[in-house]
Amino acid sequence: MQKKHNPKLIQHYMTKYQMNQHFSQDMTPYIELFFWKKNEHICREDEHAEYLFFFVEGKAKVYITLQNGKSLLLCFYEEFKLIGDIEIINGKNSTANVQAIEECYCLGIKREIVSQYLLRDVIFLRFMCESLSHELERSSKNSSINLLYPLENRLASYLYTTISHDVTKQEDTPIFQENLTALAELLGTSYRHLHRSIDSLCKKMIIERTPQGIKIVNEDELKALTFDLYQ
Repeated sequence: MQKKHNPKLIQHYMTKYQMNQHFSQDMTPYIELFFWKKNEHICREDEHAEYLFFFVEGKAKVYITLQNGKSLLLCFYEEFKLIGDIEIINGKNSTANVQAIEECYCLGIKREIVSQYLLRDVIFLRFMCESLSHELERSSKNSSINLLYPLENRLASYLYTTISHDVTKQEDTPIFQENLTALAELLGTSYRHLHRSIDSLCKKMIIERTPQGIKIVNEDELKALTFDLYQ
């Protein structure tokens, strides 16, 4: 994580997302800009949340760690989101991991400032309630995905979402190189079942195994299988 001193970029994001409409007073003096490289964590499970973050650019995956030590994918962030709102409200540590899958920017307000000004701000509290309501709806939807959707669709959604980010370019063709054991955990399946689904997509000529990784050969067909899962 890097803290950036760039007032113009802060103002750009605040204007783009009309952030001042969510506050009763101008919070610009208290807003800081943060940057994360790909694979860095914006927050980690059980860590103390020092900031309330407004996710403004990039793409990140949200996952939790289960009691058996395995991880489970919850969703992706790729639009304006609040990060740390639940932790601010209940005073607890972070409840999930948020990891950048491409370069990400957030605007942040220190927890102490949030407590001092925003938790008494009716306009902001309404905005936070709307955000929490959306997250509850998303959580309810995504919690059923691993139970009700075939692995092939979930795999396609994951590949499509990360295709232009967790890949290297080989002659302008995306190559997916993520660890498959970790991916199987995230998708709530076994390593063997994951390989069967990969083979199925290969037979349909949507992806191809290569020594470098998984090559996406038909992005349109891959997208057709995603059903906007984990959004």
